[in-house]
Amino acid sequence: MVQLNDNYLKLKAGYLFPEIGRRVKVFCEANPEAARRVIRCGIGDVTEPLPPAVIAAMHHAVDEMAARETFRGYGPEQGYEFLRHAIAQNDYRDRGIDVADDEIFVSDGSKCDCGNILDILGAGNRLGITDPVYPVYVDTNVMAGHTGEADANGTYEGIHYLPCDAGNGFVPDVPAEALDVVYLCFPNNPTGATATRAQLEAWVAYALKNKSLLLFDAAYEAYISEPGVPHSIYEIPGARDCAIEFRSFSKNGGFTGTRCGFTVVPKTLLASTASGECKPLHPLWNRRMSTKFNGVSYIVQRGAEAVYSPEGKAQVRALIDHYMGNAAILRTAAREAGLPVFGGVNAPYIWVGTPRGLTSWELFDEMLTRANVVITPGSGFGAKGEGYFRISAFNSRENVEEVARRIRTL
Repeated sequence: MVQLNDNYLKLKAGYLFPEIGRRVKVFCEANPEAARRVIRCGIGDVTEPLPPAVIAAMHHAVDEMAARETFRGYGPEQGYEFLRHAIAQNDYRDRGIDVADDEIFVSDGSKCDCGNILDILGAGNRLGITDPVYPVYVDTNVMAGHTGEADANGTYEGIHYLPCDAGNGFVPDVPAEALDVVYLCFPNNPTGATATRAQLEAWVAYALKNKSLLLFDAAYEAYISEPGVPHSIYEIPGARDCAIEFRSFSKNGGFTGTRCGFTVVPKTLLASTASGECKPLHPLWNRRMSTKFNGVSYIVQRGAEAVYSPEGKAQVRALIDHYMGNAAILRTAAREAGLPVFGGVNAPYIWVGTPRGLTSWELFDEMLTRANVVITPGSGFGAKGEGYFRISAFNSRENVEEVARRIRTL
């Protein structure tokens, strides 16, 4: 009989957001009147339309596809040169960061790349993952067979958890022991925290000393507003020799429904073979992309290119200002309700302590049933997320103002 991948059986319950969706569906079916009042501030999905510059570029690309002379079939799996150049120039070289066009790999989203990167990494690596954390980092390693079983708290054998709490500002401390692969996400999902330059310098120094690989998720870098906060791990000297960076057009350009992101793999980045020989990761990732991926559609890539036009930059800035205005309203409401509040300054997420000793799922149920508001329970992001919940600022201003009113009332 065909055998399945037993590693999937190690996964705890369902993926966080489908479980939230299931609970909301059950509540709405049982309470049709309340269902009409439900406002979703759980999953981090954008709500505002794509920027006009992006729409115009996509329309033009569609017209190109309608004529034999300009029609495009299969494109380069790594991404069209026009987009790779725009990314490398605008996001890196214009900011004084050395990244070549062919070190950019365009994909259908950073979530996918965070999991797919495991294809080129060995199974015996010592893993360091923050807690709380974006669940994809943990679950994809479980699926790949890089962990043991989970205990009652959902903590997996084989992962070195890096605790993040109010005491360290939700930025993990550099561990004493040597780890091979470490996941870092700043601005952070779910806590909204950012790492200072000094903190990232410490992590790069650690990685260089221990020959570790930093997997740096910078999907929310466009939301950084405070001066001096690094937007890229490559702002830190030496990072090109120890880090891969993931980015996305989902949260800045609103591409959650059109799918486009990219990963930066420097050519100087090395890893060890089983025999101890050092080999570059860049050609391995290139081979992986060429073999398992047919590329992002031409239409979407032209839309992503428009994000870097003068009009596109201004329109993206307006989108970010809208969502961060929402974040400020939600932060204020939670504070006025007497709750401890973190994040929401350089990221579109507000990380809030639960009241009255409630667990995060108890608070989820109470917010849903009493306030008809969907939030994300902190325990879904790891054991250290217990006692907190996340509110997403991705919503209309009208909805956010209503959520703020309900939070104060509740």
